[in-house]
Amino acid sequence: MTDAVAAGTDRQRRAFIGSFTAAGGPGIVTAALAPDNGALTLLGAVDGLPDPSYLALSPGGDMLYAVSETTDGAVAAYRVTADGPVPAGPRTPVGGSGPTHLGLYAGHVLTANYGSGSVTAVPVRTDGTLARTASGVLRHTGSGPHAPRQQGPHAHQVQPDPSGRWAVSVDLGTDSVRVCTLTDGALAVHRETALRPGSGPRHLAFHPDGTRAYVVNELAPTVTVCRWDAEEGALRPLTEVPVLPGAAAGDVYPSGIVASSDGRFVWTATRGADVLTAFAVEGDTLRPAGTVPCGGHWPRALSEADGFLYVANERSGNVTWFAVDEGTGLPRRSGTVAVPAASCVIFG
Repeated sequence: MTDAVAAGTDRQRRAFIGSFTAAGGPGIVTAALAPDNGALTLLGAVDGLPDPSYLALSPGGDMLYAVSETTDGAVAAYRVTADGPVPAGPRTPVGGSGPTHLGLYAGHVLTANYGSGSVTAVPVRTDGTLARTASGVLRHTGSGPHAPRQQGPHAHQVQPDPSGRWAVSVDLGTDSVRVCTLTDGALAVHRETALRPGSGPRHLAFHPDGTRAYVVNELAPTVTVCRWDAEEGALRPLTEVPVLPGAAAGDVYPSGIVASSDGRFVWTATRGADVLTAFAVEGDTLRPAGTVPCGGHWPRALSEADGFLYVANERSGNVTWFAVDEGTGLPRRSGTVAVPAASCVIFG
């Protein structure tokens, strides 16, 4: 990237896109975000970390963290500069395989390790870099009725709750969500909430008011609407809503879920059908508002920024963005950029 491009985009919002290098992805891609129309302009990429499939930014946006979704899983830190992310120290092994997600919680980076069914805590130093070793690995136990996907635990996502008091991990293999605490670098389960057997929970999105949570189930395919009590650290399932009416389990695979910043809508992405579904939030349930094509093939992740939706389409190798109808919540395709083996999009 030229100095002129860097200077011209330094004060703009940025998007950071993860990808699977083993499938031809370029690594971690940086793009400029146009706030008026949501358009992304690719600026450059940094490689060197195998399969940086999921990314997270520090609260100040000056550090970027990435998992390496490999058999010998790891997490890496990058310093965010005008010219893009710059590696900030060696990668740290997570003591688990296939990390698919990460989040920042209580001075640590937590990784959800799908292959080994565990969650790892890695301390963050005062300068934003990572400790050379993990402070703790919490190994999940259990299984589910769906063979072969649920023969053991498969932690798929981990994140802090809106209050910052708890870490919440979603496990596809055990049909459950674990609420955890972190003490002296060690994770411990505070409470485990069982979801419907065989549903295969993948990701969870909190409502902006912090009282509800929406769990998208990969194997069902449904969304489980839950009550969230931040005081007690308790998740209580209320109802389960089909992502696509009439869709059979095994034919489609929901992946991403996001709630709108105003709390009026929830959106999901579904692989196989390759669609986005819009839901209107109606109290403790969701009302389907319609579906639209996702703008590619195999939408792996879904995110929102400045009123636009962004979809990382893994197999078609592109990121597509959508404007959202303010009345209905239905997305309307606005544009796309090519990113081979795209896996996630986050914003800073």
